[in-house]
Amino acid sequence: MTAFIPAPLQKRQPAPPPSVYHEQKRLFDLLAVIASLPVTLPLLALCAVAVKLSSPGPVLFRQTRTGMHGRPFSMLKFRSMVNNASDLKEGLKADRGMDGPDFKLREDPRVTRVGALLRKTSLDELPQLWNVLRGDMSLVGPRPTSFGPDSYALWHTERLEAKPGLTGLWQVEKRGDLDFDERARLDIAYLRHRSLRLDLWIFLRTIPAVLQRQGAY
Repeated sequence: MTAFIPAPLQKRQPAPPPSVYHEQKRLFDLLAVIASLPVTLPLLALCAVAVKLSSPGPVLFRQTRTGMHGRPFSMLKFRSMVNNASDLKEGLKADRGMDGPDFKLREDPRVTRVGALLRKTSLDELPQLWNVLRGDMSLVGPRPTSFGPDSYALWHTERLEAKPGLTGLWQVEKRGDLDFDERARLDIAYLRHRSLRLDLWIFLRTIPAVLQRQGAY
């Protein structure tokens, strides 16, 4: 697994007790979200107006996602698709010959123009700051899946041993270019090496990764 960890962090440091790390991580999440509000609040308002004006339907999209220990929670996003996107999903899967729970299309006809821009810049994920404040998610961790743990292979389930994150190791390494098995390996590598130092490194790397639009779709 060490091959998936960035070279500067492959040398493991003495880790604090798990309870101390989780307390530090929660404090980091809260302070970072609160400190970002002068920037994120205007962005949230602009995105909300853009979504509302671009197509009929709600501004926010709520989806049940799989969280820590397989518990479901309601994750927020700005709506980036047409309002009846879920009704069109099965037809698209059959049309494109796609299978499996991890369903993604590079050119998804359900995505609106504003939605495509929000996805490219990852601004559609901004409402998840509320999930972080609520404690459903953390800033850094494995991304929550839209399918339940019953769709996981047994070895995948190790990635459920932490709160899901707004960003994670695979997002800053390759973003959307990896299949689920590859992403799971990176998530598990993160969990086996996790520390506040690694969390901060991933968090800081997220900004250039988003700006470079590495594999985003």
